[in-house]
Amino acid sequence: MDNWFRSKWFIRGISLGFAILLYVFVSIEEVDTEKESPISFTTLFGGSTQTQKLTDIPLDIRIDSERFVVSGVPETVTVSLEGPSSALEPVIRQRNIKAFIDLTGLEEGEHEVEIQHEEVSGQLLVYIEPKTIDVMIEERASNDFNVTVDFINTDKLPVGYQISDYELNSKKVTITSSKEIIDRIAIVKVYVDVAGLKESIKNRELPVNVYDSQGNELAVKVEPATVVISAEIENPSKKVPVSIATSGELPEGFSLVSMELVTKEVEVFAISEILETLDEVTTEPVNLSELKQSGTIKVGLVLPEKVQAPGVKELEIVVDLEQEKVFDDVPIGVDNLEDGYNSNFVEPSNGRLSITVTGNEQHVRELSAEDIRVFINANGLDTGRNSVPVEVEGPDNVSIDVEVEEVTIEIEEV
Repeated sequence: MDNWFRSKWFIRGISLGFAILLYVFVSIEEVDTEKESPISFTTLFGGSTQTQKLTDIPLDIRIDSERFVVSGVPETVTVSLEGPSSALEPVIRQRNIKAFIDLTGLEEGEHEVEIQHEEVSGQLLVYIEPKTIDVMIEERASNDFNVTVDFINTDKLPVGYQISDYELNSKKVTITSSKEIIDRIAIVKVYVDVAGLKESIKNRELPVNVYDSQGNELAVKVEPATVVISAEIENPSKKVPVSIATSGELPEGFSLVSMELVTKEVEVFAISEILETLDEVTTEPVNLSELKQSGTIKVGLVLPEKVQAPGVKELEIVVDLEQEKVFDDVPIGVDNLEDGYNSNFVEPSNGRLSITVTGNEQHVRELSAEDIRVFINANGLDTGRNSVPVEVEGPDNVSIDVEVEEVTIEIEEV
């Protein structure tokens, strides 16, 4: 080994190798400088070259915004970076790249412009997609517009609830765009979703939407871009009388004295438009054919569509029935007939007749023929045939009618 270092040919060979290497390096650096290539000594001798793609890089616009507006500009672009990992990784990690188009100095009209980028690193190659775009530069215009409110899903409000008054913190907005776009504006509104709401809206922030007459949304600058709304959600109510509905007929022998509701009016809830036309509500029909005694019954409430009466499930009705009961073949008694005389009925020959008892169903219900006495007074009658008035004794709380007012008897001496 020591002999190699003492050899002049070995020294010459080493020197020649370094000279060639230096020449190649200098040549490559010159080419690299001319082409703005990231090739370096590190890259040439073992450095790794990588490619990375960044999507959704914001695209800035450089323009005289006091005079012009521009359309046709995408919000973002895709940027590909190529170079050594040592230079690439910090840029990728921090997304430290800015893309822009420079429209300063351009007048109104269509233009094809190149998308540029700010310098990131001399070691990186930068490719932007798309490379160029077509833009339209137009004169800037502004105007004030009234903001309207569109309440959506009102059909999904709870039954009986409605929107009352509402208030916007700003009823006008200033819209900026090209004059052609400003002239196309037909609708400026905010949407308020009220599905399922039972409570009022307090200071809800809403974006302002802008449309042309065809309903196409327009991309314009709106100031303010949002407005704040407060709206009253209410559940109107009023008290209305209740009427009793009936069906069928009472059983034979019964008549209706009275039928009265314990609660004669209820509070109903509905939207104002419905309440204005609502004068009363009714009960579910009471089936008269099922009524056979006085007392209290319970019935449901019948409400029109979209009307509610919270807490009222049933109403009480006090029913007062009158009943008519007929007793046939009631024997006729003979009072005060003097001793030594007999009596025989001529008409009716069997000495019996029918009586009709009428009164409150509760009084008549368990009344029997034994509770009533039918008789005639024979005091002072002469022998022979006599027409005698029929008399009746019974409860005071019922009315008793006899089949005939008088009967014919024959009195004879024994």
